[in-house]
Amino acid sequence: MIVSDREVMDTTDVFKCFKAADGKEAWEYRYPALAQLDFGNSSRATPLIHDGMVFVHGAQGQLACLELTTGKVVWDIDTRDKFGADDERKWGTCSSPLTVDGKLIINPGGKDASLVALDPKTGKEVWKTPGKPASYGSFISGVFGGKLQIVGYDLDSIGGWDVKSGKRLWRLAPEYDSKFNVPTPIQVGDRLLIALENNGTRLYQFKANGEIDPKPVAKHRDLSPDSHTPVVVGNRVFGIWSRFYCLDLKSGLEQVWDSDDRAFGKYGVLVASEKRVLAITLEAELILLDPLAAKFDPISRGKVFADEAGLYSHPAFVGTRMYVRGSSSLVCVELMA
Repeated sequence: MIVSDREVMDTTDVFKCFKAADGKEAWEYRYPALAQLDFGNSSRATPLIHDGMVFVHGAQGQLACLELTTGKVVWDIDTRDKFGADDERKWGTCSSPLTVDGKLIINPGGKDASLVALDPKTGKEVWKTPGKPASYGSFISGVFGGKLQIVGYDLDSIGGWDVKSGKRLWRLAPEYDSKFNVPTPIQVGDRLLIALENNGTRLYQFKANGEIDPKPVAKHRDLSPDSHTPVVVGNRVFGIWSRFYCLDLKSGLEQVWDSDDRAFGKYGVLVASEKRVLAITLEAELILLDPLAAKFDPISRGKVFADEAGLYSHPAFVGTRMYVRGSSSLVCVELMA
């Protein structure tokens, strides 16, 4: 597994690879990276493992392709310098790299290179498209309206881009102002679920030409996270924003239940399978739920760390084991009894 870190003087990015079986360090990759960002200076982007390589993306825009087994550098670039991004980044570069159709997608946010496709093997440019500065969320790819496209946020809107050419296909500005644009859009069949600060949660459908219909087919006002991404299990949506919400997709995002349990505030991580939803809170509590339950009724709950108060990292999974990264340690949890 790959973990991002900073060295003790807070002047260098460090990425470490640990063996899943025993937690021993396999290799590390480091480079100078000076910054002064809110919420610390380490990488926000989840490393991407693809085709024997791992792509790591630092908060100052450094992007590197490394051999997964050795950590050897295949290629590296400074995305903000190379693609002319000069906007102020209060929270740094946050988007995780994305692979689709043999291309590596990044969003430097340069005037002439808002979105860029690279050859993942060489780092060479395949295409770039002009547009707005980057936001702080990650992109997805999927078929919408019969067209394969890249979907995500720029500074002030969500949009879709053609995978082959980079041409922007549509643009949708939020009804109410949003400063972060962090939650990842979610594909639900051939529709798109968007949860966004000040705008609630909304479900959109697409036209036959691949453009979004700007009028949502369903919406829920109160689930309005600024950084948390909900999950979908079957016909239910689960999300956190001051409370824990369960919404029904079939009934137009009507609320099935909500909970004001003390564990839930403005943020939490949710992961899901067909039979379970697992919530990981900022205080490192694991809460296991039945997604078909009629109310908030945890199957089990327990702490991973005794004194953690800011667990923002998403866990990783290998087989039946979950790996949770705290402020200063990494813990492996066996999920099967």
